Amino acid sequence: MLKKGLNFGFYISFAGPITFKNSKNANEIIEMVPNDRMLIETDSPYLSPEPLRGRRNDPRNVKYIAKKIADVKGISEEEIAKITYENVKRIYKI
Repeated sequence: MLKKGLNFGFYISFAGPITFKNSKNANEIIEMVPNDRMLIETDSPYLSPEPLRGRRNDPRNVKYIAKKIADVKGISEEEIAKITYENVKRIYKI
């Protein structure tokens, strides 16, 4: 299904559940999504990322999602921030 979405030109947004220990194939999916089609979000106020699972979520927690993606892709959190920022600018034509 992911490949179909990417073929249609969709962007893929990652949220808190990718940080959960029981997230079965998060790493595989992160690896499959090209950097120029990736977004991050917090899904506030629910689904807080680890280590805040079970607490109210807010946008400050997006850093945990960026860290997870950075770890899987083998690049810095700053690079993930830059990549996703550029993707948002492209989507919204900012």
